[in-house]
Amino acid sequence: MLEKWLDVQRDAIVKKIDGLSEVDIRRRLVPSLTTVGGVVRHLRWVETGWFDQLLGARSGTNRRAHDTDWEFTVQPDDTGATLIADYRDACARSRSVAAELSLDDAVPHRGMGMVSVRWVFIHLIEETARHAGHLDILREQLEVS
Repeated sequence: MLEKWLDVQRDAIVKKIDGLSEVDIRRRLVPSLTTVGGVVRHLRWVETGWFDQLLGARSGTNRRAHDTDWEFTVQPDDTGATLIADYRDACARSRSVAAELSLDDAVPHRGMGMVSVRWVFIHLIEETARHAGHLDILREQLEVS
């Protein structure tokens, strides 16, 4: 059930970027770095951090070597298609990592103590859904502008 709910949110993310122009995926409509493409880039790294780094590698951390602002910045060579592909690839890797673990398996996290696979799923559902809401608003703004 947790994987299914996370997949529902992941699909919502893809639907919000799909079909947008290359200009629109980069368009800043709010004062922060938040753009449609930036949110998708960020969620790709969220998947990687929590599933690959923390659960898969049992690293104790989900921090990336880059600054978080970089995750939200669409790069010159990013396109809507590459952002979707990268996100889908990260989600597939996450599913693969999770398939090897039980929901009660736990790993140490540098700031949270022990976190279970169940906890990671719930956190990813929450974070992905929150960003899907951001994308709902951005997409609405793009469609009326």
